[in-house]
Amino acid sequence: MWRYLAGGTAVIALIVAGFMVFSGDARPGPVLPAQPVSQVGGTAVPSEPLPDVAPEATAKTREQKRFDRYDKDRDAKITREEYLVQRHKAYARLDVNGDGNLSFDEWAVKATTKFADADRDKSGAMTAPEFATTAVKRKGPARVNCPPVQSVAEES
Repeated sequence: MWRYLAGGTAVIALIVAGFMVFSGDARPGPVLPAQPVSQVGGTAVPSEPLPDVAPEATAKTREQKRFDRYDKDRDAKITREEYLVQRHKAYARLDVNGDGNLSFDEWAVKATTKFADADRDKSGAMTAPEFATTAVKRKGPARVNCPPVQSVAEES
């Protein structure tokens, strides 16, 4: 019973709100701010004349932007050093002790950290529920336009 009362009250409130909004005498103000003016000889004159045609934006493709990110010295050429700078940075992040050699432990730090985080009871082995926490988190729907899975009993 109280749901009907709450629903009726909500409907009446919406009707009253709609009436107040649509019967108001408010007039919209200017959409754009006033153009800045300068005083010349006591008359208001626009500071600069507006162009007849709006300027067009430069159309850089995704590939041009990617090229520009790699081309650090802006000579329209990507050298080997410019191309490999990201790999050098990634290698330096992995080379924790800075000796220039990447040991297996330094290389596998992400996997070992993931294992240590998943092994909640610190037993050195993961149970099935602990292992389930290591699954890759997928972006978006898992199955899109896939046919339904048929069981073995249905196939025969």
